[in-house]
Amino acid sequence: MKRFEQLKELVDALEADFSKFYDKNNSAAGTRVRKGMQELKNLAQEIRIEVQDMKNQG
Repeated sequence: MKRFEQLKELVDALEADFSKFYDKNNSAAGTRVRKGMQELKNLAQEIRIEVQDMKNQG
């Protein structure tokens, strides 16, 4: 469950940058959004592998 909490925290941390990018056309915020989304992707993949390993163990 710790990784799930990390996932939620990362999404919450990106909220301000999403707003700045979409509402105010702040391109620097867009860069931060892209970086954060890559982190989300990596974390999601780690969670998928962990779940699959646990499922296969038993």
